[in-house]
Amino acid sequence: MTDDTTESRNAESPPPEVLPLFPLTGSLLLPGNWMPLNVFEPRYRAMVEDCLEGDPHVGMIQPVVPRQDNHVPADHVDDEAPTLYTVGCAGRLARCEPQSDGRYVILLKGVSRFRVREELEPHHGYRRVRVDYGEFAADLGEPESLLDPDPILAALADFARARELEFDLDRLQTLPGVTLLNGLAVALPFSPGEKQALLEADDPEGRRDLLLNLMGMGFAEDGENHAPPVVN
Repeated sequence: MTDDTTESRNAESPPPEVLPLFPLTGSLLLPGNWMPLNVFEPRYRAMVEDCLEGDPHVGMIQPVVPRQDNHVPADHVDDEAPTLYTVGCAGRLARCEPQSDGRYVILLKGVSRFRVREELEPHHGYRRVRVDYGEFAADLGEPESLLDPDPILAALADFARARELEFDLDRLQTLPGVTLLNGLAVALPFSPGEKQALLEADDPEGRRDLLLNLMGMGFAEDGENHAPPVVN
């Protein structure tokens, strides 16, 4: 069964001051982008159920030290929950498909980045934070930003030739510049630190410049880039 009413019910609701968190290494949700998620852990199933009953927003965020999510490893029972970056992105639950085994397949639409101000007590096992959107006010209009796609396409063509990769450049040429930019930022296999730097770029132009630099650096043989940018 598919819940197709979530987006229409809540399309105009702003993201709340208190957000449930879905920490995920290597995840990158940007304003206007879509993120599918397969939700199977009990605490995150509870989070989805709470979103369906109340506010539909979820905060995507990365742990500072790359790991699967915010699990404490079994052999580190005295450890605290891992430290998270202070900037993430709120996504609106646009679609939810319950599965026969109890999982949820959900689709988030990126709304706005946020800065964490305070962590609150967990609820139903998942982490929650109080956030501030003030410095990211322009995010709400980012999907309509005008951005020249030509420099990105040229860099991507060079990148593909140098590494013997194939991209459907004809199809990519039909995309608006900001859609192309954010899609490549999400899809290309940058390191978690570089993903965070792309997230924290001041604006689409800054993200474009960083993306061009990262494509020029390429990827290491182990799939990780060397010397990821420092982010706050």
